[in-house]
Amino acid sequence: MNQSSRQLLITGGAGFIGSNFVHYWHRHYPEGYTLVLDALTYAGNRANLAALKEQPGFQFVQGAICDADLLTQLFETGQIDTVVHFAAESHVDRSILGPSAFVQTNLVGTFTLLEAFRKHWEDQGKPEAFRFLHVSTDEVFGSLGPNDPAFSETTPYAPNSPYSASKAGSDHLVRAYFHTYGLPTLITNCSNNYGPYQFPEKLIPLMCVNILLGKPLPVYGDGQNIRDWLYVEDHCRAIATVLEQASPGETYNIGGDNQVKNIDIVEQLCDLMDSSVEGLPFQPARDLITFVTDRPGHDRRYAMNIEKIQRDFGWSPQYDFAAGLKQTVAWYLSRQDWWRPLLSPKYQTFYQALYGL
Repeated sequence: MNQSSRQLLITGGAGFIGSNFVHYWHRHYPEGYTLVLDALTYAGNRANLAALKEQPGFQFVQGAICDADLLTQLFETGQIDTVVHFAAESHVDRSILGPSAFVQTNLVGTFTLLEAFRKHWEDQGKPEAFRFLHVSTDEVFGSLGPNDPAFSETTPYAPNSPYSASKAGSDHLVRAYFHTYGLPTLITNCSNNYGPYQFPEKLIPLMCVNILLGKPLPVYGDGQNIRDWLYVEDHCRAIATVLEQASPGETYNIGGDNQVKNIDIVEQLCDLMDSSVEGLPFQPARDLITFVTDRPGHDRRYAMNIEKIQRDFGWSPQYDFAAGLKQTVAWYLSRQDWWRPLLSPKYQTFYQALYGL
């Protein structure tokens, strides 16, 4: 099937990675049809998709992936042949404070979506071109030691938080629906994303916002935890590539090939903001760094082996970390109208509970 002729349902398309993918898809395939389904919880934001509101071939529906009747209706009326499944509760800290929402959305929701799509696929005569692409995380693989090899597609699952356990469960369901029913599924496991439209509870936007506000910069433990950072535009390009070229049942790791310590990221952000923003309320920004009690079960290191997607499709990340970080900071500086309304009293209560600051 030609990519431009796909009829997409994108779940979680008003969230961070989802909305970036919606924009990416519309830039490259403006003649197609895209139906975005999002429950608009705290991390889903209609403003992320405002520029597409009047675009032909774009439709937004507010709703949950646990609503089987709604899913059935959307599959039938939209003649959907492709699902790109982003919808998930995704913040480890929130999963520690309240794990039930993660089990409900990530496990029960994915099951409900799979069942609805399977019925639709079977009713249509099991077309070979249909696809269900499930977007997952490197956190399902657990934690690496300093000298351990990077996660590959065959690394055993070893999740260490309620979030990663719920995502591991959803991965297993997707895999099972391929092997049991022949449903044409795909799984991608990505490393830490960064870029525009990321909710300010996550590390990079949190530090940008707090520097602009002159607030402490909370860093867990000793700050030596390592993540592999992937610019969201590179991730979107990889998803589109897998959707177009991968065979059903395959799994692909997507990473940025940028292993960086948390404290190094925070210090880079401080220096970047000091040099590029006039009139910061507190300088030097590094003096705002505040080490806080480490979170329970905090994985020490993630790293992704991306040889499979490079070998099979020639995909590699195009953004190095310095360039991606500079572009991300510029976006948050220019879009205070986007992030300031998100710092609600409810967000402040969550922030206080998490960091005690």
